Amino acid sequence: MGERGTKETIKALIDLTRAHFFPVWILLFSSGLALAFENYGDFSWPITFKAVLIGVFGFEGGLVLNDFVDRKKDRLDVEGSLTAYWRPFKSRPLPSGRISPNFALIVFLLFSGLTGLLMFTLPYPNSFYVFIAMLSSCILEYFYQIKRKKQNFPIAQLAGRMDFTLFPVAGYLCYGQPDMLVLLYLLFFYPWTLAHLAVNDFIDTENDRARGIKSIPVLYGTEITLLWISSFTLVHYFTAFLFLKQLGDIAFYGFLSGFLVLGFANYKLLRKKSQKAGLLALFLYHVSLVIYSISIILDFIF
Repeated sequence: MGERGTKETIKALIDLTRAHFFPVWILLFSSGLALAFENYGDFSWPITFKAVLIGVFGFEGGLVLNDFVDRKKDRLDVEGSLTAYWRPFKSRPLPSGRISPNFALIVFLLFSGLTGLLMFTLPYPNSFYVFIAMLSSCILEYFYQIKRKKQNFPIAQLAGRMDFTLFPVAGYLCYGQPDMLVLLYLLFFYPWTLAHLAVNDFIDTENDRARGIKSIPVLYGTEITLLWISSFTLVHYFTAFLFLKQLGDIAFYGFLSGFLVLGFANYKLLRKKSQKAGLLALFLYHVSLVIYSISIILDFIF
């Protein structure tokens, strides 16, 4: 493979892994870990280092699995706005042929293997807890990818978004135990993931119709999708206040900032009802996620 071929492969890998989102996944996973340190009254650099790597390899493995399972459907795409948002070089590497399915499968197995090895270096029973959380996440991701193609009710979205929800939970379980605090984190984050997915699907409606995927917009249309997004955002606000009772002042003000960002995202989406507004809303949902994660981590540090 020549220099040009190597560069193209690297670019394709960056698109496959959505590498520019690395910091977001690290912050989200670390927020769960920081909450566990706060709750159990200690800190460990070795566990933090392992947890960051588990978070990166685990989430990236899920993204590669997503592309591998959906590789044939993705060839049917007719519009590239969402691809350009998620992928720095603006191309899906499997449908475009820049990466072969076998190579993508090897990348997935490598990430999964590294995640598994790192998990089992954690103290027991935390290693077992994280293993169950990450295994469940992979199963739910696979279920989501398969079920959303054949459904008349959005069970794929409702069940499948637990894969993302379990991600910071796994971060917590690297050090903490299954307890009420991590349950409150789960209840706080799950409605956010449902709203976030609907925003993503709103932008990608044209492609989902072409692929035969039964997303919320395809099943119910634009108005119900916007109602779904705003309703789950409101549920998220309510569960966030339950969660905030367990957190400190920094998290409180950070979460209020996140609420304002989400409120503005919903306002623009409800007012414009356009793909451009959807892309802005998706970006703002990710901004809110970063704000939440950083505020939880700073709450622990200070």
